[in-house]
Amino acid sequence: MRKPIVVFFLIFCFVLNGAVPAFAQSSDETYAKIRKEGMENSQIMRTLHYFTDVYGPRLTGSPNHVAAANWAARRMTEWGFDNAALEPWEFGHPGWVNERASGFITSPVQDSLVFEVLAWTPGTKKKGVRGSAFQLNVPMKPNPNNPNFMMPPTESELNAYFESVKSQIKGKMVLVGKPAAVPVSINPPAKRIDDDTIKQRFDPNNQRPQPNFFPQAPRPQPGQLTGQQLAERLDQFLADNKAAVRVNDAGREHGQIRAFNNRSFDVSKVVPTVVMRNEDYGRIWRLMDDNTPVSLEFNIQNRIIPEGTTSYNTVAEITGTDKKDEVIMLGGHLDSWHAATGATDNAIGCAVMMEAARILKSIGVKPRRTIRVALWSGEEQGLLGSQAYVKKHFGSVEAPLPGYEKFGGYFNIDSGTGRARGMSVFGPPETATVLREALASFADYGFVGVMNSRSRNLGGSDHTSFNQAGLPGIGVMQDPIEYGTHTWHTNLDTYERIIEDDVKKSAIVIAAAVYALAMRDELLPRFAPADMPKPPETPTPTPTPTPKAKA
Repeated sequence: MRKPIVVFFLIFCFVLNGAVPAFAQSSDETYAKIRKEGMENSQIMRTLHYFTDVYGPRLTGSPNHVAAANWAARRMTEWGFDNAALEPWEFGHPGWVNERASGFITSPVQDSLVFEVLAWTPGTKKKGVRGSAFQLNVPMKPNPNNPNFMMPPTESELNAYFESVKSQIKGKMVLVGKPAAVPVSINPPAKRIDDDTIKQRFDPNNQRPQPNFFPQAPRPQPGQLTGQQLAERLDQFLADNKAAVRVNDAGREHGQIRAFNNRSFDVSKVVPTVVMRNEDYGRIWRLMDDNTPVSLEFNIQNRIIPEGTTSYNTVAEITGTDKKDEVIMLGGHLDSWHAATGATDNAIGCAVMMEAARILKSIGVKPRRTIRVALWSGEEQGLLGSQAYVKKHFGSVEAPLPGYEKFGGYFNIDSGTGRARGMSVFGPPETATVLREALASFADYGFVGVMNSRSRNLGGSDHTSFNQAGLPGIGVMQDPIEYGTHTWHTNLDTYERIIEDDVKKSAIVIAAAVYALAMRDELLPRFAPADMPKPPETPTPTPTPTPKAKA
């Protein structure tokens, strides 16, 4: 009788005191399976092909986005995920697509033009329009506090200028502003972050504030119009005076074009508008500066999608076991801009997150918590889809819904093709410690660590919709590769810009992180009520051309 008692006692002690080592051993075995599945059977590039080549671009409210979302739901169902569905939210604006666009110089030479159409603007007549080019050069002057920024005029200065040129606008192809002088990049930024730099950044004992690579423009001077006011006045002036086409300078090197949208989303308030590559725009302007008249021709066919007022987030799950009412989420935004096929921004983020969950399903993981993939829409218009989802399902720390306390973290990728190098999680320092320890074995993939964040500001990407609510949003920092320099929101954002080895390794790291949170006994630590950072007094807006938060 004594021997069974001893054995029972030893087993009891092992369970009581050895649960963590046992889990660690299990994690090591699972991580090995994750690595093998992710490197040998990856579905990322095929998923990316469908999102970009078949369905891209995927502007919010467009049929392309809905088709891509439906395909993703079907694909995840084929992989064995549960409850794959499109969840509607109200975008509030009709959808828009550009179906055809061509442009030419017809005099003094004949040549084709390279441009993109501004979203939510009208098209031309069916057979196109022809007209002479006109230089609209609104008076601007350097800001006295920062001469790198040009100040809009005052109301009276703008009115005087408009009065002087309004008789010359009707039927013209109006070039708005002098061409940007784009400097040659002698020392382009590195495509990867060197190890010493990133290790210092993620050192938990020596974290420093991140530098602001995107400084804000100085505040307007007294009496000066804001940039938004000037834009609204320009739109109204060109529409009232019946300009044929508005032409904006892309202002970027090597033919790069970023074309966003008419901020009102109302095609009746603007004229047909294109964003032209700097090289073509500059050529036309220089010809006119040399007293050579220039004639242009455009044929732009756009279509409004009334049903686009309702958009959709795509969700699918791997149902948990003993803690299935608790949720770990991962995702990215499926919508894109329309100048290219939205590969690095952000089809690849969606493909990586779908793959991370697929890996866990394929190797037979039975997660304790439910794992939920979410592919958002409306991100490019201000994180709208993820905000709607968080509000509907979780609420906020100030007004929690029943699911709020059962939420265990949301992982987000949205900075291109570069490898995952680190993470930032909203929560106290011990929140970062959990993830840092769980992912320590992926140093060979270049993953260096996790830092915590206290910011509830909204902006950058969809994890901040969770942060703003007081929930643990987890942003992934990646090697920049060509994201900020070439592909972010540009006409170069295509399948060819993806580095397959990088995205495979990112999916493996994410899969391991999701596994760790889905299996541990407790949810991620959160701020105690007294320590919870306060939200911004005014929710931080996300303007159209918003640089992505890197982590």
